[in-house]
Amino acid sequence: MFDTIVQSTLPRWTMVFAIGVVGIALTGVSARADLLKEIKSRGELVAGTEARYPPFEFVEGGKIVGLSADMMEIIMKNLPDVKLTRLDLPWQGILPGLEAKKFDYVITAVTVTKPRMKRYALSLPIADATQALVKRKGDDRINKPEDIEGLVVGSQVGSAPFESLKFFNERLKAAGGKGIKEIKTYIDYNEAYADLAAGRLDAVNNGLPNLQYLATTRPDVFEVVLPTFGPKKYFAWAARNDEDSASLVAFFNDEIRKLNKSGKLEELTIKWLGSYMELPVDGTPEPAE
Repeated sequence: MFDTIVQSTLPRWTMVFAIGVVGIALTGVSARADLLKEIKSRGELVAGTEARYPPFEFVEGGKIVGLSADMMEIIMKNLPDVKLTRLDLPWQGILPGLEAKKFDYVITAVTVTKPRMKRYALSLPIADATQALVKRKGDDRINKPEDIEGLVVGSQVGSAPFESLKFFNERLKAAGGKGIKEIKTYIDYNEAYADLAAGRLDAVNNGLPNLQYLATTRPDVFEVVLPTFGPKKYFAWAARNDEDSASLVAFFNDEIRKLNKSGKLEELTIKWLGSYMELPVDGTPEPAE
């Protein structure tokens, strides 16, 4: 088994269309009556990922590294003679590409939401995804989430964090506040973090693990704002919600459950996230939103 990365070489503003190009090339990827059996026969598992989402998946030294990469290194041992090909795509094309059968599975941090639970076969949780904010180091204007009223906040377009931020903004207004001055959206979070560091944003929202990793790797620039806001959330992986994918869904849930019960997932989470929060092993709780 080896991990092959396929990355888009299109300009950034056209990256969202890359998935169509990749789909044309992947003529061998199609759902069958038993997708797991077909993958074993094919000798290749093709997965969509956003390798710009540390600490879960990012490129370092020409390889995808992070929590999901370490998990997959273990999981793929139980798929002998099958290679893993990960397509590095912008987030906005990943779930649509899954539905269009451009690849078999999504191995990237997908925030579990009510609409997604109905539309996709989401895996058991792989990490906590409760929402938080990050600010520039030493910005005394923001000491709790409510302090972003009247300020400019960045988020990723088409993402669950973006939707959570909009919900939070509505709650601020419903409580009699003036709400967020502006929510600026970005194709990926690295652009938002760059604008925050440059002073073009006042804060950025994302899952707490992502922001803790950012603040740990750049402690002189960024600082996480606590407490978190909104309901409890989890990250998961995703498959198509159809009978053909049922065997693959069961395989990944079994593998994630084994990693969790053995303590290996906790070990890897501490390695990449710095801490561990207990995760459900018997099913994914119904999200509040």
